[in-house]
Amino acid sequence: MKTRILIADDDKDMLDVLAFKLTQAGYEVVCVSDGLAALELIESNPPRLAILDLMMSGLSGLDVLRKVRANEATKNLDVILLTGRTGDSDVDAAFATGANDYITKPVSPRELLHRVNALLARSK
Repeated sequence: MKTRILIADDDKDMLDVLAFKLTQAGYEVVCVSDGLAALELIESNPPRLAILDLMMSGLSGLDVLRKVRANEATKNLDVILLTGRTGDSDVDAAFATGANDYITKPVSPRELLHRVNALLARSK
């Protein structure tokens, strides 16, 4: 059974590139374009890992992460935040909220794949 990964990003080109790279690496990838859809999917059928864009319509990646960590059923989900924001306060807020990793855009699909593989290996 393939490991299922959710990618939530409102940038369709980013979704397509990341989904292609992760699918090529053997993962099952589900893509959504906003935070509310990400949260609904996580709560109804939790993936093994969620990659959330920090700045999305509806709910931000940070909002989704807060709700995921507050829910007993999803609190241990591995979450990577993906963002163009590089400020120390943004990084601090992400990790303080419970992000497992924080990746800044533009991101190399290869680097993302390495981070995903490393995170999944650590949390087995």
